[in-house]
Amino acid sequence: MCLAIPALIRTIDGNSGLVEIGGIERTVSLALTPEAQVGDYVLLHTGFAINVLDAEEAHETLRLLSELAEFIAEETGTGLAVEGTQGTG
Repeated sequence: MCLAIPALIRTIDGNSGLVEIGGIERTVSLALTPEAQVGDYVLLHTGFAINVLDAEEAHETLRLLSELAEFIAEETGTGLAVEGTQGTG
């Protein structure tokens, strides 16, 4: 199974961008999403932005991922959490 997650573009330099995911910043390729702008949310998979998302869709996806992490943590007794996704909706 593959998973792509929303990430917020902070800066762009050519075909690369600095994105933020749950308080963590990473440099990713924007080659597949040349229309992406600073402040946009992109769907990120294996270091590549594969689609531009509207903010509402990104926030809803992050909320659902946070709920899933909380459920897994409760069921398994682990400290698993998705930081930075609370209050995004």
